[in-house]
Amino acid sequence: MKILSPTKTNINLAATAIKSGGLVAFPTETVYGLGANGFDSIAVAKIFEAKNRPSFNPLILHLPSKSYLEQVTTCNNERVMLLIENFLPGPLTLVLPKSKNVPEIVSAGNPTVGIRIPDNKIALDFISACEVPVAAPSANMFGMLSPTTAEHVAEQLGERIDFIIDGGNCNVGVESTIIEFDGNDFHILRHGGLPVEKIEKLLDEKLPFKSDAIKPNSPGQLKSHYAPRVPVAFVDEVNIETVNREKTGILIFSERKKFGDFSSEKILSERGDMEEASANLFNYLHKLEEENLDLILVEKVPEKGLGKAIMDRLVKATNRYK
Repeated sequence: MKILSPTKTNINLAATAIKSGGLVAFPTETVYGLGANGFDSIAVAKIFEAKNRPSFNPLILHLPSKSYLEQVTTCNNERVMLLIENFLPGPLTLVLPKSKNVPEIVSAGNPTVGIRIPDNKIALDFISACEVPVAAPSANMFGMLSPTTAEHVAEQLGERIDFIIDGGNCNVGVESTIIEFDGNDFHILRHGGLPVEKIEKLLDEKLPFKSDAIKPNSPGQLKSHYAPRVPVAFVDEVNIETVNREKTGILIFSERKKFGDFSSEKILSERGDMEEASANLFNYLHKLEEENLDLILVEKVPEKGLGKAIMDRLVKATNRYK
């Protein structure tokens, strides 16, 4: 594994690895993705092997532009196109009927596939150089914290992959919002970097939430995920007077020292800004994970806008240890 600066030469080098069936981690505005040729079943299988990811959990195809849509989906709906025109590139994944070009391993046998166009120049340059849709989940070991820096990727995947393109910190910091279109209606499959309220405003309708942890048709539907190696619990669900504060860290939304002193304290956003909180979420959980703690306490955040995505990740992190 080699970490590459995002020069044109290095991006072309990484794209050549994709064309040859290799694995490359690359930055997006949400988190770092682990990419393979989305039309090459053998290459895609390497993603599952590298991450220890279960094969029933489908992947997202990343496109460099809207011109690639007809290669991966048969959908031609006006309301879907309205979302594409308004929110892509951006932190939105659309689950749509797949074309015959999409291998079964990408969709985990589902008739649909997740599609997105990232809002990150390095990602777009890289995918464009690959000349194929790039299948990519987050570039971490399955179930662990998502990576928002190249260093996070290297720590978890190391020599399992060919290259990491270093694009610095991800500015959104949580995975994309996932919306399914089943031919008639839209459903929310995962809260993420695009607030659902913006989608509902554009469509002028309230979107129901849908989840299937048994046979998911998109990532992010499992009940336990996005977790540090250290147990995580909500601060209002434990008796904090009984915990060993010298071996406990705490992740707080905005108000410093709100719960007293702990071994380590991270503040998502002292301004109470959800975008800043979202961008800091995984990075701060990574830092707490590295501090030799026995427990990480987390504070709940208001469930509005990006707060829904933050709470989704925190709930799934705590579920792992229940």
